[in-house]
Amino acid sequence: MKHLLSIEELDRAAIERIVGEAERFAEVSDREIKKVPALRGRMVLNLFYEASTRTRSSFELAAKRLSADVVNFAASGSSVEKGESLKDTILTLSAHKPDAIVIRTPWAGAAELVSRWCSAAIVNAGDGKHEHPTQALLDVYTLRRRLGSLDGCSLWIVGDVAHSRVARSNILAFQKMGAKVTVAGPPTLIPRGIEALGCDVRFTLKELPSADVVYALRMQSERMTDSWVPSMREYASLYQINGRRLSPRQVLMHPGPVNRGVELSGEVVDSPQAIITEQVEAGVVVRMAVLYELLSGGPVRGPVSAPEPQLA
Repeated sequence: MKHLLSIEELDRAAIERIVGEAERFAEVSDREIKKVPALRGRMVLNLFYEASTRTRSSFELAAKRLSADVVNFAASGSSVEKGESLKDTILTLSAHKPDAIVIRTPWAGAAELVSRWCSAAIVNAGDGKHEHPTQALLDVYTLRRRLGSLDGCSLWIVGDVAHSRVARSNILAFQKMGAKVTVAGPPTLIPRGIEALGCDVRFTLKELPSADVVYALRMQSERMTDSWVPSMREYASLYQINGRRLSPRQVLMHPGPVNRGVELSGEVVDSPQAIITEQVEAGVVVRMAVLYELLSGGPVRGPVSAPEPQLA
């Protein structure tokens, strides 16, 4: 694997391999020394054109735990504010010879373009409304740890599907792992033709009790240029996942950040069914596995070795 641009590029075997590598790297998180020397001497450049807490911090932690050198670049405060194009920014940063570039942009397809402009391995950390493949991988990892297998699992993705790059990646990933996926939300927030991805579509939550897993999406008001719903209050009354709609047997997920009181009520966010914190924890080890696979030339085999103690 040279790049990770889309879940479409991965088959079930590849997803299972990455998840398996992440499980081995999870051992590192429980150690006193949380580093392995696997990518010592490699450089990972995080290039973020959009705000991020979970994705950016987990990629930085992942690279550092693999002993890679990390450079963080944010568009704010850079030459981007002076009008520098994406291509010129990439060409400038490529002069530093990074081994991998983790990129998030508001433009669909940008990660694929960047992969043509430089020799570094490119990881798509979100490109507009297109895809977010590492989120899908960490969600598969998290669910497998909770359920054991996704084969035959009924999984509902609820909310703002139209503006969600997570939704597209997760529909593809969950189906590759054997789950049956249904997307649900207001007609204005369900993309036309999304059934072509193999999922079912519902415009009400009447059948939600049949789901094994409920995956709520954030209402992305920053991407909404028109009035997509009459009001957030009306959206919440019809589509909010709350204690009345979520049964004790169902698992609840959310990619974060959560708008409490909108797509989720506070009671379900803090309920035992919610595995939102586990998703955040999974982000580091799954992204360690992705970086290792891209930069090491092979999968993790056997126990992950800890570094030898260093004298001061």
